[in-house]
Amino acid sequence: MIPLGDDNSSRKSIPVVTYALIAINILFFLLEMAGGEAFIKEWAFIPSRFLANPAANFLTIFTAMFMHAGWGHLIGNMIYLWIFGDNVEDRFGKGKYIFFYLLSGIAATFSQLVFNPESNVPNVGASGAIAGVLGAYILFFPRERVKILIGQYITDLPALVVIGFWFFLQFISGFSTSSTSADTGGVAYMAHVGGFIAGLAVAGIFKVFETRSVR
Repeated sequence: MIPLGDDNSSRKSIPVVTYALIAINILFFLLEMAGGEAFIKEWAFIPSRFLANPAANFLTIFTAMFMHAGWGHLIGNMIYLWIFGDNVEDRFGKGKYIFFYLLSGIAATFSQLVFNPESNVPNVGASGAIAGVLGAYILFFPRERVKILIGQYITDLPALVVIGFWFFLQFISGFSTSSTSADTGGVAYMAHVGGFIAGLAVAGIFKVFETRSVR
């Protein structure tokens, strides 16, 4: 299922943070392309290297969130961020949304670290942070209709179904590949799972305090 869009009629503000995040991701990827392998090795998050010297590699927790393995990886992530990020930003507010996005990305990184601490493979991508956005979206807007492409057909389904199915696939794939070699690359499914759960949890806490403040 490829998401194509959702209903933004209830959105109250221009999602400048989401647009900025997309721009930063694109810019960072261009720098990555120009810098080549040396840039990737320096700024990507490498679990075994981080554990060997956390202080020296602290910044890679953040820089890796804005790096990607290729154009397909970048475009796919940005489509998800474009479709789902604006509504979540609108609900959180701009400042809280930035904090939420980075926190989801950090949770995703450490989730992958826990399951594959000896890996020497560079971990890159905004997928974990965006998974957190999806976790918040499914909590805030479970009945929102999401337009998706399935094969050659376009239809719309509730966000609960679309995102719920996505998370199910990540969860199953994550645990089925968690025993692979520390030097094997591929999709960091546990980062997706960790980011999603973190996003869901933070959004849940926000929703509780939001309800109390309204009362």
